[in-house]
Amino acid sequence: MNEQFGKFVRMKREERGINLRKLAELLEIAPAYMSDIEKARRYPPDKEKLYKIAEILHFTNEETNTMFDLAALAKDNTVSPDLTEYIMDHEPVRIALRKARDLDIDDEEWMKVIEILERREQEMKKQ
Repeated sequence: MNEQFGKFVRMKREERGINLRKLAELLEIAPAYMSDIEKARRYPPDKEKLYKIAEILHFTNEETNTMFDLAALAKDNTVSPDLTEYIMDHEPVRIALRKARDLDIDDEEWMKVIEILERREQEMKKQ
């Protein structure tokens, strides 16, 4: 199991000055369970608890995305829990991802796709 998720959550929790017991209380889980998560003895919690962690620790969007990615990496062959529903609800996304996989799209090509999406995002902000 990848240890980075637990290390990330612990680091952010400590930065925010929240002790493990308080975080566990707010998440409505046992402190021992939270400790096991931070020490990579247990897998990261479900999506709802991950969102709750982000809320309690006042994560930025970037921190939240990092946390979700680390949660997925802690489990083999999983997708970040914040993306699975979106992927499964949108057939074109699944088609695009499979085409990218089959074509072995590299990071440079993916960056071009991201640039297109970022331009779209900027256009939407102007409206």
